[in-house]
Amino acid sequence: MPADHHEQARVEAACAELAAAGQPVTFAEVAVRTRISRTTLYRRADLRAVVDEHRARGHDATTLTGLTVQIDQLRRSLEAVAANVRRHEETIRRLERTRREPSQ
Repeated sequence: MPADHHEQARVEAACAELAAAGQPVTFAEVAVRTRISRTTLYRRADLRAVVDEHRARGHDATTLTGLTVQIDQLRRSLEAVAANVRRHEETIRRLERTRREPSQ
């Protein structure tokens, strides 16, 4: 069963607080801070993904490999956004040409 937005926001906030304080992000500590059981955090894939993502960031953020992976992910995301922009621009140009052409 997916978590509601409020639960996800609480988990995200707890993870961010731990990371900002330089403390390890653990399921036990997130459970205490959010008042959501560890079992629920483990069983719900969406909540577990939030905790796992913060844990991975904490472990990999300062390693060269971690930075390389993040750069690669950002590059791929940027390429996807650029492709969307190009597609939208082409659609706009096509619509403008269609609008300018007289009806036949």
